[in-house]
Amino acid sequence: MELLDKLKWRYAAKAMNGKKVSEDKIQRILEAARLAPTSSGLQPFEIFVIKNQDIKEQIKPIAWNQSVITDCSHLLVFAAWDTYTADRINHMFDLTNKIRGFENKGWEDYRQMLLNSYPQKDAEENFNHAAKQAYIAFAEALTAAAFEGVDATPLEGFDPAAVDKILGLREKGLRSAVLLPLGYRKDDADWLVNLVKVRKPMEELVTVID
Repeated sequence: MELLDKLKWRYAAKAMNGKKVSEDKIQRILEAARLAPTSSGLQPFEIFVIKNQDIKEQIKPIAWNQSVITDCSHLLVFAAWDTYTADRINHMFDLTNKIRGFENKGWEDYRQMLLNSYPQKDAEENFNHAAKQAYIAFAEALTAAAFEGVDATPLEGFDPAAVDKILGLREKGLRSAVLLPLGYRKDDADWLVNLVKVRKPMEELVTVID
C-alpha cells in the first residue's frame, strides 16, 4: 500500500522551488533505472544527470521554456543508442559472461541471433526500439522518485536535436529520448498541485480474459 499511496501523491509538477534533492535519493532513483528490465538485457541507453545550471539554462528555451528545467535540482536526460551495433551487443553479452563466471551455449546462440538481426536493420528502427527500452528505465525512475518523496516531471516537449547538440550526444552514438526533472514542488506557483488526480476507472482500463 505504501507504494500505491506514493503513486497517488505524485503528479507532474509544473513548478519547482529549487531545493536540492539529496545525493542518496538521486542515487537510489538512478539505481532503480539501472535495474529496469530491457529487451535482451542490452540496456541500450545512457542517463545524463545534469546539475550544471548553465546547461539547464541552455536547455530551457528548447523545452518550451518550462520553468522546471531550471528550477529542478537534477535534470535527467535519457539518451538511447542511435542504433544497435555488433560491438554494443557483444559488450553486454561479454559483461554477462564475466559477471556470471561462465558461458552458456544457449546464451551464445542467442547472441549470434541478435548479431544476425539488429545491426542489419535500419538505424531509425533501431533507435525507436532502443528509445522504448529507455522509457522502461524512465518509468522505474519516476516510480522510485515518488517512493523517495521527490517530485518528477516527465517531459517530451523539447527539441531532441538541440538537446543532442548541447550535450554532444550524437558524437557518443546517442539521441535524447525523454527528460526527467527531479526536485520539489512549489505549491504557490503550481496550478496543478491541488487538483484531483484523474485516471480512467479500472473497468475502462483493464480487460480480464479468463
